[in-house]
Amino acid sequence: MIKSFLKGVVIGIANIVPGVSGGTMMVSMGIYDKLIHCITHLFSEFKKSVLFLLPIAVGMVAAIAGSSFGLTYLFANFPIQTNLLFIGLILGGLPAIWKKVKGKGIKAGHAAACVLFFVLVVAMAVMGETEGQAADLSFGLVNALKLVGVGIVTSATMVIPGVSGSMVLMLMGFYYPVLNAVKNFFTALAAFDMDGILTGCGILIPFGIGVVAGIFGIAKLVEIIFEKFPLYAYWAIIGLIVSSPIAIVLMGTFPPLTVMGALTGVAALAVGIVIAMKLGD
Repeated sequence: MIKSFLKGVVIGIANIVPGVSGGTMMVSMGIYDKLIHCITHLFSEFKKSVLFLLPIAVGMVAAIAGSSFGLTYLFANFPIQTNLLFIGLILGGLPAIWKKVKGKGIKAGHAAACVLFFVLVVAMAVMGETEGQAADLSFGLVNALKLVGVGIVTSATMVIPGVSGSMVLMLMGFYYPVLNAVKNFFTALAAFDMDGILTGCGILIPFGIGVVAGIFGIAKLVEIIFEKFPLYAYWAIIGLIVSSPIAIVLMGTFPPLTVMGALTGVAALAVGIVIAMKLGD
């Protein structure tokens, strides 16, 4: 239970950080296939699915709430170490994926899938520099429907390994507004500020409805792909995993490198790799 909660924390944080894929973290920790299965069989295997999904979901919510306060500080003060930690978390899952394809031969289609998804993630990271921060989140029917749509697109990309949902939010101009809405909601909740709570609900409820709809919508498609074309899917994931560190570097802002920064950065990278490998056991 605790281990599943911690996995949820890692996934939640990954979904907040631009360039980092929550889906990749699921793969790195060895729970992706089972998580997709539990989502698509939630009602037919209700008890089993809930017992598996609940601690992960709680960990994700806790991480997203905490990250809305802490990540800004970490990236502002320790950008090299924080980014390398996430790169380590991603690369730590690569050996587990490699075992899925090792010794099974490489077809031209496998290589094409790997290269295609590698290019996709890098291209998205390059385009991510065009972030707009002024999306209108004022209460209204049109904005509520817009938030449902944004939630659907964002959650669908969160489920796909290697594609950063937060990066997609940035491309649509909703990343900072939604992140600030999460932060303001929990601040209002802690202070029992009803006006702030209602304002937050007006933003987060339609967005949350879209997120849930998107996850269920894409999960079945992903399950079919893994059943019908498993090797193509795993080679695509390898391309996504290898490209994710490049995306993180492209999306990040780094100060001049110092000896101490390099040493602590390498340490953070190693810690990330170890955590991913341990959680993937």
